[in-house]
Amino acid sequence: MTDIIPILLCGGSGTRLWPLSRKSYPKQFVPLMGEETLFQASAKRLTDQGHGVGFTAPMVLTNSDFRFIVTEQLQAVGIDPGAILIEPEGRNTAPAVLAAALNAQAQDPEAILLVAPSDHVVPDVAAFHAALNQGLQAVAEGQLVTFGITPTHPETAYGYLELAEMPDATGRPVRLKQFVEKPDTLRASDMLAAGNFKWNAGIFLFAAKDIIAAFQAHATELMAPVEAALDQAQTDLGFLRLAPNPWSQADDISVDYAVMEHAQNLSVVPFDAAWSDLGGWDAVWREAGPDENGVVTSGEATAIDCTDSLLRSDSDRLEVVGIGLDGIMAVAMNDAVLVADKSRAQDVKLAVAALKEKGAAQATAFPKDHRPWGWFESLVVGDRFQVKRILVHPGASLSLQSHFHRSEHWIVVEGTARVTIDDEVKLVTENQSVYLPLGCVHRMENPGKVPMVLIEVQTGAYVGEDDIVRYEDKYARS
Repeated sequence: MTDIIPILLCGGSGTRLWPLSRKSYPKQFVPLMGEETLFQASAKRLTDQGHGVGFTAPMVLTNSDFRFIVTEQLQAVGIDPGAILIEPEGRNTAPAVLAAALNAQAQDPEAILLVAPSDHVVPDVAAFHAALNQGLQAVAEGQLVTFGITPTHPETAYGYLELAEMPDATGRPVRLKQFVEKPDTLRASDMLAAGNFKWNAGIFLFAAKDIIAAFQAHATELMAPVEAALDQAQTDLGFLRLAPNPWSQADDISVDYAVMEHAQNLSVVPFDAAWSDLGGWDAVWREAGPDENGVVTSGEATAIDCTDSLLRSDSDRLEVVGIGLDGIMAVAMNDAVLVADKSRAQDVKLAVAALKEKGAAQATAFPKDHRPWGWFESLVVGDRFQVKRILVHPGASLSLQSHFHRSEHWIVVEGTARVTIDDEVKLVTENQSVYLPLGCVHRMENPGKVPMVLIEVQTGAYVGEDDIVRYEDKYARS
């Protein structure tokens, strides 16, 4: 059997893990459970690791805003993607899966795909690969395979899979009886006791030709727009941009609703090892391993006489201290702090909705604005000035640009910058500064092999990010 092509779905807004996860930088790109991000851990999990499963380079489906984050994070863990497909807009998982299957089949008519979200935690990679081997046997018989997680508690935040028979200890695939929507607590408890219900992890294994046939049979209306979006796709800096006009005509629907709930050739591989989609701060608390008092602390956080609580600081400038807390989750960042009862973890999305309603930037914008060349964060903002910290990756450069309303001072604090100001090009090293007058054409580059960090002081009548004219840009931005 040919190697599996991993299909990593890399969109979503992650509102239930606000403030760490936001629309501009969702949870899969954040190091939630260690130094690696969930996306990096997912990509590494789908590589050859000596467990008898072969993989090709992964195919990633994401949006335009995340495309350089995807490449940067894959590069950091030594993975070269096979393809990165850019969705013009989010249309849920069904169009994304179909686009991936059509693209893979065009390269290999016998392609086998593993579709997986990029934000799950699966600590036991060997057990996961063993489950894949079980699934491959069913795929060889024309089955569409999904993976059912053995429940550990009566969870109401997940959908369930009802198996047609009780699973045995071999891990062999079992025929699916039906999908079950997210239950209430009583129903979840009953399903946990029954033993033939599994959590729906949203992970699928199938031959490209079989899933395409399923779309043709059960979601015919998706075929034409997705095929057209792929046929008219444009290559851009190594990314494959799906055509926006036909893509917008595809229904916004999940692959479960569009195809899986109607398919008759669907099997479930039971998965008994640990798994989490980190769907809320309570899940982060659970996966992090609470101490004897049920407390988890992370970053600059201190718990005094606390029980059953999560205290987390993701800022080296903020100390989080809890005294006498019980059943509380407190998560702090530079620009936002969440304090909530741990039992209300699924309601964190209400905070995001409330912030959007009042027009707060913290609802969607991450404190660090990630760009193809690195990132920046605002340290101080006033009526006629702004102070930023800017990091530029080795070998990267900002666009050649000018501003109508502001001048800038750059002070290099780490590394060396190559600075262009009109016709002059010069090196600026640590503890040196340079002034960029209003209207000058300028560029900042990092010619070195280590990250370059500088402090930028902007002064002028307007310091918004849209006050920019680009003349040249290696990342093809307008």
